[in-house]
Amino acid sequence: MNPYSPCSGLLFYYVSTVFIEGSLLYFDPFYFKSGNTAKPKYFLVLKVTANQTILASLPSSQDYVPSYQPIAHGCIELAEANFSCYVFIANQPVLTDGWAFPKNTFLYGQQIDEYPIETLADIYPVEGVDYQIIGQLTTDEFIRVKRCFTQSATVKRKYKRILAEGLGG
Repeated sequence: MNPYSPCSGLLFYYVSTVFIEGSLLYFDPFYFKSGNTAKPKYFLVLKVTANQTILASLPSSQDYVPSYQPIAHGCIELAEANFSCYVFIANQPVLTDGWAFPKNTFLYGQQIDEYPIETLADIYPVEGVDYQIIGQLTTDEFIRVKRCFTQSATVKRKYKRILAEGLGG
């Protein structure tokens, strides 16, 4: 069953304490918009938009980097392969409290999507039960992630514009 349907929720609470830009959350399980089987998932808040949606990436431990490309922490942009991702190397701290992903973890540019805050608040109402706030990306790491995706050929233009707001040159 996919509970992804519009409902009301405590939007102010979610925008001010849960869905803060740069926050890494963990949902167990996460219900996909596509209806795919729900499973535990990290969720990186990239931007909170004025129309009450979250622009987010679902980090993955699945490595789809072309085999000829060395994997290193940071942005990988391969225009000739129409490929873009940001890599977090296992056990390298990325959050302000020193937390690190336990495995190499990938953010794929083409998988950035929008999620209505109201829907998320309805599906996942209780912190510590429906989701966990893992922490906040360091400022430098968050800027590098956003720059990677604003310069990517695989990210939708409208998402690039949203991510570029307030980023500077």
